[in-house]
Amino acid sequence: MDWSTNDSNLTGFILLGFSDHPQLQKVLFVVILILYLLTLLGNTTIILVSRLEPKLHTPMYFFLSHLSFLDLCFTSSVIPQLLVNLRDPMKTITYGGCVVQLYVSLALGSTECVLLAVMSYDRYVAVCCPLHYTVLMHPRLCMALASTAWLSGVATTLVQSTLTLQLPFCGHRQVDHFICEVPVLIQLACVDTTFNQAELFVASVLFLVLPLSLILISYGYIAQAILRIESVFGRRKAFGTCSSHLTVVIVFYGTIIFMYLQPAKSRSKDQGKFVSLFYTVVTPMLNPLIYTLRNKDVKGALKKILGKIENLCELMSIVENYALCSNLHQNK
Repeated sequence: MDWSTNDSNLTGFILLGFSDHPQLQKVLFVVILILYLLTLLGNTTIILVSRLEPKLHTPMYFFLSHLSFLDLCFTSSVIPQLLVNLRDPMKTITYGGCVVQLYVSLALGSTECVLLAVMSYDRYVAVCCPLHYTVLMHPRLCMALASTAWLSGVATTLVQSTLTLQLPFCGHRQVDHFICEVPVLIQLACVDTTFNQAELFVASVLFLVLPLSLILISYGYIAQAILRIESVFGRRKAFGTCSSHLTVVIVFYGTIIFMYLQPAKSRSKDQGKFVSLFYTVVTPMLNPLIYTLRNKDVKGALKKILGKIENLCELMSIVENYALCSNLHQNK
């Protein structure tokens, strides 16, 4: 395929990925495949447990289900192509495939930024206004907040991705990354990208700095409320309801901000790849693990559901044995 043409409608891209480290590619393939399978298992489990256990039909687990669904879709928009390219020496992706990956991953990533801020508001109401929690966080408000997160993510993607794809891409079309992202695609343009860089910075402030600021403000009030609790047990319980979400926020925002708010000239290519690998592969796998290990409600619900499955299996075994015995008796 001729990669030198400038007609973006007829050509694709080469995702170089980790070509500079051929000795790592086989190891990365195995590790990423395992992490991807764990991500699918963990996030699917969170969604099913939140749906099946009536005690978890609360705003917190409603938003957690959305977060798990986001992580499932986000990783599935990136990792399958990454796994293929780690084994394929050509490492190509069609123009259409790159467009879909760019739109989907950016929309889901932006949505997650807003959703984490929404979840911090939920924790603020739960800790600071416990008596009014059920009144304030009613189902219609929860649905409206979740819808706002999704719609804002889609809206910014339509603007940001469209502006990026309208740039004339020049040269060999070799993307020195493993994913079609806005920062790396802007670098392929053969025109002045000052406007695109400025737009990327504004979008980063709106979807990274602003939500993170709201999260920090929420946790500032939460910390004050926890310190006013007299009993040690009460403090631990209040902190326990927020610790999982706070851990996810630190891990997610830390890597995303490093990638999108760091000046392009000071960003190391290899460093950017491994940071992107962390928030596209590792973080979605860690989220259900963090919420499971640090949450008694989820662990209790898992045990309850597993117990029901075990009882069902035993019942099916009894029925099968009874049917087998009946057949033997009839044959005699």
